[in-house]
Amino acid sequence: MNSQKPNLFVPALIGGAVAGTLSSVPLLNCFCCLWIIGGAMLAAYLLVKDSPHVLSAGDGVIVGILTGIIAAVVRSFIDIPLRPFVRGFFQNMMKWVAEYTEETPSGWEDWLGAEISAFGFFLELIASAVFFSILGALGGILGISLFGKRAQHKIQG
Repeated sequence: MNSQKPNLFVPALIGGAVAGTLSSVPLLNCFCCLWIIGGAMLAAYLLVKDSPHVLSAGDGVIVGILTGIIAAVVRSFIDIPLRPFVRGFFQNMMKWVAEYTEETPSGWEDWLGAEISAFGFFLELIASAVFFSILGALGGILGISLFGKRAQHKIQG
């Protein structure tokens, strides 16, 4: 039996890039959790397709975690140029909401428009990587169970 482990990085890179990109697009990012699970399932599918032997749920977990980490990095870096546009959109929306409400706290517009620091960026990246890794592990297990090759048992008689 061939004990060589399959290459997990390329499928995880593809799945993470897809999931991270879709998770950073405004309005599509509402389905962020779904994109991460789907990206990990894509990575598991690509892993199964290129593997000559049966893969375990552990392989799905590993490729899913890698996918989640890559998706977090991709999403964080795509968010950098999109952040001013998204912030402006939400500021305008909240100003519109404030016109119709009486109990809006003063100064909330300044809080919403605050710039993110380098520390905040890395804190957000780490939190995203942890959360996306958990979702990626779930997607990897689902992908292996759906697309995985089954072991063929020979009945000896």
